[in-house]
Amino acid sequence: MKILVTGAKGQLGIEVAKQSGEHDLILAGREDLDITDAWQVSSCLREVKPDAVIHCAAYTNVDGAESDEDGAFQVNAVGAQNMAAGCLETGARLVYVSTDYVFDGTKQGLYREFDSVNPQTVYGQTKWQGEELVRQILGRHYVVRTAWLYGEGKNFVRTMLQLAEKQHTLRVVADQVGTPTSTVDVARAIYRLLDSDAYGTYHASCQGQCSWYDFACEIFRQAGKQVQVLPVTTAEFPRPAKRPAYSVLDNYMLRMTVGDPMRSWQEALAEYIQLELNRKV
Repeated sequence: MKILVTGAKGQLGIEVAKQSGEHDLILAGREDLDITDAWQVSSCLREVKPDAVIHCAAYTNVDGAESDEDGAFQVNAVGAQNMAAGCLETGARLVYVSTDYVFDGTKQGLYREFDSVNPQTVYGQTKWQGEELVRQILGRHYVVRTAWLYGEGKNFVRTMLQLAEKQHTLRVVADQVGTPTSTVDVARAIYRLLDSDAYGTYHASCQGQCSWYDFACEIFRQAGKQVQVLPVTTAEFPRPAKRPAYSVLDNYMLRMTVGDPMRSWQEALAEYIQLELNRKV
């Protein structure tokens, strides 16, 4: 299968490339393809003629989006529209990677794919708008929502490990709950979906839940780092964009269709930390 991957230099794009197997991948970074340019997207898809597009490119600066709504909308919504239109024109299928930020974080229980959305940030709003444009334009699509992602690049795990080399005490938010998710697991889920015709909306996060405080404690435990972690509230760390208090996703549609390949967050984290520690040796 010939697959075009946008956002190829981001965390998920890098992992998608690693797991390509026998697929023929065309990797497009920001400098290779301007997804906000409809003509450029159409020309690229007509030239490449992919069977599928894995659309990882996104405006992911959650706080920055609050003061740059037009920029976030151009990338997350218009970019998705252009990609869906290009796929419709060329007959390609589309994987649109989305986020838990489409929900408001107030539900008392796991979020399933058909729960009502209520994004509270510009980032969440523009990703939801992107989802809707994909649905309206292209029937052969997979919307894949994930959360608390980490992989090859800047992320919470690497930040904690770096801080552990400099500080013996860290303060970490304890009243936001979600699921740390490895790009390895999300990439597996995406390829499993692409092997099927089970089009629709999916959640793809690792199993279980924790707070950022719990996450940090587990990182240091698994890495063998002696760091005192102090729990603090969101109010003590004000940010421009509101964070969901609770955004645990239930991979319900994966289980009901192609099967859920996502591991527990602790198991996925253990693999990642071991690779990180070996990389530094």
